[in-house]
Amino acid sequence: MITSGEIKIFAGSTGQVFAEQMCKYLGIDLGEADTIVFSEGNIFVRVGETVRNKDVYLVQPIGLNPNNEFVEILFWLDAFKRASANSVTAIIPYFGYAKGDKKDEPRVSIRARVCAECIELAGADRIVTMDLHSPQIQGFFKKPVDHLFALPVLCEYIKNLNIDDLMVISPDAGFTKQARKFASYLGVSVAIGDKTRTGHDERAKVLEIIGDVSGKNTLIGDDFSISGETLIDLARELKNRGAQRIFACLTHILLNEQGVARIEDSPLEFLIGTDTVVNSCLRKSKKVRIVSVAPLFAEAIDRIHNRESVSPLFTKVPDKVIDSN
Repeated sequence: MITSGEIKIFAGSTGQVFAEQMCKYLGIDLGEADTIVFSEGNIFVRVGETVRNKDVYLVQPIGLNPNNEFVEILFWLDAFKRASANSVTAIIPYFGYAKGDKKDEPRVSIRARVCAECIELAGADRIVTMDLHSPQIQGFFKKPVDHLFALPVLCEYIKNLNIDDLMVISPDAGFTKQARKFASYLGVSVAIGDKTRTGHDERAKVLEIIGDVSGKNTLIGDDFSISGETLIDLARELKNRGAQRIFACLTHILLNEQGVARIEDSPLEFLIGTDTVVNSCLRKSKKVRIVSVAPLFAEAIDRIHNRESVSPLFTKVPDKVIDSN
């Protein structure tokens, strides 16, 4: 295991709790740092200790306040580089602008590419993130990207629930490949939802379900949800088609207050997710269950720092990571 003298982990304003859990797992102290937001909205960051010749890891998701969180990452990267850090790795559990991964209509920005270029120009030597909305976003970076998956952590949690006659449900064709990975890990079958989205209003309509779900306990999987409407519409359709118990599983939970209220009143028995995003709205929910992936990120840092392969973490969680949850 690494020691506090070899690397330093620092947290941005919304990465504090996640970083503390990583440090607890690694047995090191969190670096001293301050983030100040002035009354007119300007962000000021300050490193509170020397980082000269250190390998620095900055923890900050681009989550529910994406513009400020993104800009803060840039300022931190610049501060560490100007303080003569040996290397700076950006730990971004949720890369919010990953949704803007393509030019699918005229005169629009490919936002994920713009963010990637800015992060590199600000000084990031490496990026570690989880469950990008589109894996090809790794190609927007010229620097190394370690793309972790929540699947092993979530599946181990689901396995421990001992749910009989389980079937994994993909909410759309785009998530089918990942849904098959979930099903393969759990040793169950897959059904696919067919949905359409006509605008940018975060609403999608479920048109069909491909597969027989009658009498099955079903697990809807997806990478994130903002309004919760797709999950709920699909859950209702599953219930109409004879499904028994209905669960949902997300990596990133971005639900607002209305979304949480919808989940509470929906046919979903509960929603499993990770702690990649700080979301105070979830405190009001009795149905949301959070599984921490901070130990998985800590294990990835340990391997990166010791020049070991990170790929074993893509498909299987080491026992010591499972024990830490």
